Amino acid sequence: MSSRKGLPDFRKMRHDRHFVEELSNQSVIGIGLLIPVEQLETNREQPRTALGDIDSLSESIRLRGVLEPLLVRRNASGKGYQLIAGERRFQAAVRAGLREVPCVEIAASDQEAFELALVENLQRKDLTPFEEAEGYRTLVEKYGYTHERVAEATGRSRTTITETLKLLSIPPAIRDLCLHADITAKSVLLVVARASSITEMERIIQEIVEGNLDREGARAALQRSEAAPSGSKGERTPAGEPGSFRPIRIAFRDTPEAAVRLSVSIRRPGVARDEVIATLEEMLRRLRTGELDDELAGKRAQRKQNPLEG
Repeated sequence: MSSRKGLPDFRKMRHDRHFVEELSNQSVIGIGLLIPVEQLETNREQPRTALGDIDSLSESIRLRGVLEPLLVRRNASGKGYQLIAGERRFQAAVRAGLREVPCVEIAASDQEAFELALVENLQRKDLTPFEEAEGYRTLVEKYGYTHERVAEATGRSRTTITETLKLLSIPPAIRDLCLHADITAKSVLLVVARASSITEMERIIQEIVEGNLDREGARAALQRSEAAPSGSKGERTPAGEPGSFRPIRIAFRDTPEAAVRLSVSIRRPGVARDEVIATLEEMLRRLRTGELDDELAGKRAQRKQNPLEG
């Protein structure tokens, strides 16, 4: 094996689309090229907006080299190359101190390069649902793809493309809330996307975070929405009417070991903080006057009889 760290002689390329289909057509110019890192530039239209943690990948590359070539094309100026796929590997290789990386060079237009980059990330499942949606939108709006053509290019169903694009109706601030709450399931995000207002979106996210609406519940809500009669989709029950609000539960325990845990349920929308405080103060008053002693004693007796309950 060469002393230069790149693709070892005993390694074979992954069976990804760009290493099977693209290498079998005439657009391939060079395979297994070792290109100096200073001659490579990243693609501004990279579908993925964040590379994530590349420390472990960088350490692996430092020890074993880049085991899978990057996909590149010549710059329009003829000087240097532009990355099409493999930016995480490239950045990790630079961090690991490599001076050159193994590449496959192909001839590709801007449109073809973007499509390849999107497909490569989808195959690796490296994109968030929102990044995936933005990628589809670029193909549709910038390159004039129909939903059918996007589906053919990415190996997805047309329904998947159309539904994913619906996620773009979620405002950026709400998208950030979803990501911070670790809400990444597309079926759940579609429930958020179909909400009638930003306030409603925030409420749904809060319910999911607090456990009042789990993934299955969100999917059921989505199915009910899709099964609604023609002309009724998108309609919302006015605030205050039955079915327009799901209770929100606030749970509190001072420490993980504390014997007492409080749980407050908010049963209707628009409850002010002062109302919650007033309810808690009334509970404290009843505790101090002993009005709740019988109830507490009853609960203790019940748990002694049924120690496995609760």
